[in-house]
Amino acid sequence: MEMLNSAAAGAGLIIIGAGIGIGKIGAAAVESMARQPEKAGDIRGAMIVAAALIEGAAFFGLIVCIAKMPSG
Repeated sequence: MEMLNSAAAGAGLIIIGAGIGIGKIGAAAVESMARQPEKAGDIRGAMIVAAALIEGAAFFGLIVCIAKMPSG
């Protein structure tokens, strides 16, 4: 039971961390686009790539936590 709790807590922390990270990237990108509208396309592309990398790392961590859960 202890292993299940720690795996679930780890998965929750991973998802919360990824959500905060993607939120900060989005906020910074919107602020940057407001300051330099002519660079909005470049900023948007960089934001999407960074968010995808964070999401990929979060999925990897989530899979590791799920794999550590005891079966049955």
